[in-house]
Amino acid sequence: MSAVSNKHPASARRAAALTGHGRLPGDKSISHRALILASLATGTSHIRGLLEGDDVLATAQAMRAMGAAIEKHENGIWRVNGVGPMGLKSPTAPLDFGNAGTGVRLVMGLVAGAGIEAEFIGDASLSSRPMGRVLDPLRQMGAQAEAAEGGRLPVRIKAAPLLPASITPDVASAQVKSAILLAGLGIAGDISVCEKTATRGHSETMLALFGADISVTDEDGFHIVTLHNRQGPSRLTARDLDVPGDPSSAAFPMIAALTVPGSDVVLENVMLNRQRDGLIRVLREMGGDISMTHKRQSSGETVADLRVRYSALHGLDVAADIAPDMIDEFPALAIAAASAQGTTHMAGLAELRVKESDRLAAMEAGLKANGVTVEAGEDWLRVTGSGPNPSIAGGGMVETHHDHRIAMAFLCLGLVAEQAVSVDDRAMIATSFPEFFTLMATLGAQID
Repeated sequence: MSAVSNKHPASARRAAALTGHGRLPGDKSISHRALILASLATGTSHIRGLLEGDDVLATAQAMRAMGAAIEKHENGIWRVNGVGPMGLKSPTAPLDFGNAGTGVRLVMGLVAGAGIEAEFIGDASLSSRPMGRVLDPLRQMGAQAEAAEGGRLPVRIKAAPLLPASITPDVASAQVKSAILLAGLGIAGDISVCEKTATRGHSETMLALFGADISVTDEDGFHIVTLHNRQGPSRLTARDLDVPGDPSSAAFPMIAALTVPGSDVVLENVMLNRQRDGLIRVLREMGGDISMTHKRQSSGETVADLRVRYSALHGLDVAADIAPDMIDEFPALAIAAASAQGTTHMAGLAELRVKESDRLAAMEAGLKANGVTVEAGEDWLRVTGSGPNPSIAGGGMVETHHDHRIAMAFLCLGLVAEQAVSVDDRAMIATSFPEFFTLMATLGAQID
């Protein structure tokens, strides 16, 4: 008797012009941080536009397990009653983060500085991802942490006093920086993160919004972020937030509109943080017609509505130094490159080997399965496109390896291929973009 599959395949077929308006879900990175900091604050915070994907909901459940009161109201606003400084309690069961890499790493830092104990677990994909990059700097601060072989989940963090420190992470990662800063909330004294390459500053912005004393300087070639605790552990104050739309989610309807002939789409409420808009800059260099209207501020971030129209894209050499500003968007860029005239070379992609899957390998295999000329190296990808009138064969089944961005990227490829493109599982798309299928259907996409 054959085993029963728990996978949920999906297929996308060539579409007519995509048109209309779509509103993006809340940014995943900011949603995690909003829940965590609101849970630590004194008072009640109200969060509008929170991403209600599986990853963020796992963080919400973890914060509940440590004492925060978190509930969603009928009007879509989430209310969080925080526990106040050093008010977290040890959970009675392991904290299960599913596939949420951001959530688990940030909360590890939080727990290490809170004087409590917790065990962290996750699904098969998350359990294969490295946690040492976070645990090592936390240990430098005095944290006691045990991990499975290879520094992987399950991880147990035990109560231990942390000391002020200046940490220079081995890996340029906003998650690592954020975990250190969150651990620092429970320290009497300063904690500094010295980065050789500046990473995304969402945590610094959000900490300042909640009242933390944060300074950012550039000295001797380092980007230095310091959390100052001059009178004991940080005291955060509740506040109301509007979460801006996720640019990583915007990537998929954006590349679909650029590559499906005749398309004209408006994507509303997209965050334009300079360290998150790399894909937009690259697509414009490739000839993409992307314009911005209604620029405004939301919870410390710039947001705008994007109008995206079908464009005759051309190949481009994408420099390695832009990779940190779009590291999650390379699967989308690879699909756009498949419809461009000429060759697109993408460098600086070593980090993609340790994402939800080995994204470089998954992208290479998926493109080859659908007739696209592609080569990959240890940290680069080269895609030769079919030109502005796509002649992509399609017809392939793509193995997603439990990776939501691989699934969404190849469903977008199916919208321009001669034959339908299928993915072996769509279920994990709910981790980051639960409205994906509804939004794409509203614009006219043919996804089954």
